[in-house]
Amino acid sequence: MPVNDMVIRIGGESGEGIVTIGEIFVRIAAFSGLEVYTFRTFPAEILGGHVTFQARISDKPVLSQGDEIDVLVSLNQEGYDKHIGELRPGGMVLYDSTDVSPMPGLDGHLLYPVPVDELARSIDFMRGRNLVMIGAMVRLFGLPLDRAEQMVRRRLGRYKDLLPKNLESLNLGYNYAQEHFTQPPPVYLEPPVEGAREGLVMTGNQALALGAIAAGCRIYAGYPITPATDIMEFLAKELPKVGGAVIQAEDEIAAINMAIGASFAGARAMTATSGPGLSLMIEALGLASMTETPVVMVDVQRAGPSTGMPTKTSQGDLYLALYAGNDEAPRFVVAPSSVEDCFYQMINAFNLAERYQMPVIVLSDQSLAPRVETCPPFRLDQIELFDRELADLAETDTYERYKITETGVSPMAVPGMKGGHHTAEGLEHNEKGNPNYTPQMHQAMMEKRQRKIETARQQLTLWPNIVEEWGDDDAAIAIMGWGSSLGPVQEAMARAQAEGYKVAALFPKVLLPMPDLQIRRFIKGRRAIIIPELNLRGQFARMIEHRYSRELIRDGIEVVSLNKYRGLPFRPVEIYEKIVEVAQLLTVRARVE
Repeated sequence: MPVNDMVIRIGGESGEGIVTIGEIFVRIAAFSGLEVYTFRTFPAEILGGHVTFQARISDKPVLSQGDEIDVLVSLNQEGYDKHIGELRPGGMVLYDSTDVSPMPGLDGHLLYPVPVDELARSIDFMRGRNLVMIGAMVRLFGLPLDRAEQMVRRRLGRYKDLLPKNLESLNLGYNYAQEHFTQPPPVYLEPPVEGAREGLVMTGNQALALGAIAAGCRIYAGYPITPATDIMEFLAKELPKVGGAVIQAEDEIAAINMAIGASFAGARAMTATSGPGLSLMIEALGLASMTETPVVMVDVQRAGPSTGMPTKTSQGDLYLALYAGNDEAPRFVVAPSSVEDCFYQMINAFNLAERYQMPVIVLSDQSLAPRVETCPPFRLDQIELFDRELADLAETDTYERYKITETGVSPMAVPGMKGGHHTAEGLEHNEKGNPNYTPQMHQAMMEKRQRKIETARQQLTLWPNIVEEWGDDDAAIAIMGWGSSLGPVQEAMARAQAEGYKVAALFPKVLLPMPDLQIRRFIKGRRAIIIPELNLRGQFARMIEHRYSRELIRDGIEVVSLNKYRGLPFRPVEIYEKIVEVAQLLTVRARVE
């Protein structure tokens, strides 16, 4: 019987096209009606160093990268040596027999040699060696050749003079596998004959960019930085199609100020960066807060500090996003949890920015940004966009840009509006925008700006996609988290629940303002809250302990941090084991009590 839940890892040298092999193969699988979920890690150098591409492929929705490797694909000896220890007993090794010498009989591994270099050389096309391996994979794992050929045409068709040779290479590998591997392997794929759901296949960065377009963004100003550059490259192709523009600035400071200037002029604008770039943008973020100018900033987090590990993942920028700045500069912080969620949270981000005239930081990460996932078509008919409140200048002769209001939001005027002239700068000011340093005015304006946070906290209870909650209502053990760890948590919980453990989970998508109403209701009656994070100090856990200390102390609820800071995302088993550990500890305590 086919097993439609495969974890396949491809390892090799940077420059060998490891990611190309993985990308094309998973898109063939997705094009054939299967669900996919990918993870990749590679060196920061342009050439040299080891590259890993991992994909999980199934006929059911995929939530994580999985726990064990079923199949290892090695194009060189290093790719074999580095990963063979993680291949499950009885797993498969598909390898280039001209470059790799595996250890026969190791843990019952099944060996499938393909003379990739030799086959590519036979048609005098060494550039096609990757497609030879893809062809062998397509045949060996049960994917249709016609879908593979269509995907090669789609992905590589722009190289028209090479397309015939690329297709020949694909067929060469396919035919070799058909001739030499006549028996189906123990793990293979069986695409649905009919009834496959309609879906999209894209990366997290692409979904963020599409969400920005759907939210009405028309100006993007940015500076290239790994792993956020894909957003700018995607928008450079797509924004002009809807009347927008992309500007590559000379640095991150210029980029954020360009975006603020565009928004001040009336356009929906954004930028994207990573942690080092966000650090440079902090002063400008304060300017947007002080001038009450809407702007969206995406931070695709990577391991640090400083240059750190540009191609490894982290959730270490939470404190930076929440608190960085001189004095107190209110902003919103949003954290999508999947490729699909990236699209909808970008719409929430622009709605927050425009409705409350505030900067918004969207926290993605290196695990989510390049991840390829299948997701359902976006529900465009359910999208609601909120516009900034514009001043009705016909009713007044004196425009007060920063008028103190109950909500903290004041009607805006954009350049060119008759009667809308006002002072807009980083100095503290009165309601008209004129500089004013009196203690009374500073206090009033600080409270006005902060009031937007509290106004939003109350109104967000009615917004969609703000909190995701699931599990057992009466569970003593709960999990809280944020961002891209949601999928592994879902899978770990399903496994624990199948074994009789009761668990509940809550993931807020807006981290500032925190959804207090939902969180206080959720934690009531729990005995332990596990908080998994990809950082050292447990930043979100400390935030929960501080904000909800009264409830936690009153009810005797323990916050249990699960921290991983290796530059790699969570595997479901790591979270499952923590659930079991905490459950056993609670059982022991109950006996003692």
